[in-house]
Amino acid sequence: MRIFVAPERLVPGELAITGDEHHYLGRVRRARVGDALELVDGAGRRAEATIARMTAAETVVHVAAIEALADAAPRVRVLVPLIKGDRMDACLEKLVEVGADELVVWPAARSVVKLDGARRDARLAHYAATALAAARQSGRAAVPAVELADSLGAALAALPADSARLVLDPLAERGALPAAAHVTLASGPEGGLAPAEHDALAAARFAPLGLGPRVLRAETAPVIAVALLRAATSS
Repeated sequence: MRIFVAPERLVPGELAITGDEHHYLGRVRRARVGDALELVDGAGRRAEATIARMTAAETVVHVAAIEALADAAPRVRVLVPLIKGDRMDACLEKLVEVGADELVVWPAARSVVKLDGARRDARLAHYAATALAAARQSGRAAVPAVELADSLGAALAALPADSARLVLDPLAERGALPAAAHVTLASGPEGGLAPAEHDALAAARFAPLGLGPRVLRAETAPVIAVALLRAATSS
C-alpha cells in the first residue's frame, strides 16, 4: 500500500498518519497492525514502513531508511488548455498515469471554461488533488506539479530554454519524437487553437506533431502523445 506524506515528515522513525491518508488506510484498504506500507513524499523519495498501531484518529508507523528515486527521462511538461466539465479531470488523471511530470493548464481563446478569482484557486486545488489520486493509483512516487497559467504567453515564458517543443496538430505528419532531456507538449481546446496561438507557439519554436488520420478530442490527444513519447523512450 502506498501513502503520501509531506516531504518534511518523511524521516526514519515513528510517524503518525492522520486525515485523508489515515482514512484511506483504515476505511478503504482495511489495513491492520503489522501491514507493510510504502511511504512517498511526492518529490521522488520513498521509504518502507510498518504499521505499529491504529486508533480512531491516527495510524502510527515505523519508517525505515529513506531512498531517492531517479526520474525517468525525459521530463515531460504538458501545456493543456481548460476543457469543459469532467473531461478536464479525466485528461489530467490520464496524463499523470501515462507519465507526464508537469501539467500547465492555460486559458485558450476557444476554451469554453473560464476561471477567475476564488473559483480559480478552488479549481487549482481540485486539479492538484486529482493529480495526487492518479499518482497513488498508478504507483508513481512523485506527484506531477499542476499549475494554472494566466495566459499562453506566461506558460511559454516559463519553459526551460533547452526543452524540445511540440504542438499537437491534426493536420501535421506524425514525424519523429525528439530525443531530449526535457520535452514540452502543447495541445489545443475543443475548438482548436486560434491563429494567434499558432503564431505564438511557432515563434516559441514549437514543431507541429500529428497523431494519425483522425481528429482526437481535446482530452484525448495529449494523453496519446505522452504515452507514445514514454513508449518510445522506455528502456
